[in-house]
Amino acid sequence: MGSKAESKKIMEAAKVPIVPGYHGESKDPAVLLKESKRIGFPVMLKASLGGGGKGMRIVRNEGEFMQQLESAKNEAMKGFKDDHMIIEKYIEKPRHIEV
Repeated sequence: MGSKAESKKIMEAAKVPIVPGYHGESKDPAVLLKESKRIGFPVMLKASLGGGGKGMRIVRNEGEFMQQLESAKNEAMKGFKDDHMIIEKYIEKPRHIEV
């Protein structure tokens, strides 16, 4: 399951609860900003093919969105040769349960 976007689609189809977000194909910054507004700030930008925290950025408001998006995409491209991003609602104090 190297692609977070593809993994999300599979989980969604199987009715597995997932964090609200966007895992579509668009790389258009305007589309990603629109989706972030729909989800509601703060959001987490994640490199779809990423790992180890690379290509991840917390975006707390619309004003910092474009800068954080560019930063995350640049890091993803350097680390994974792909800058496709997914967006998730950022959960301030999550509990991680391993299954």
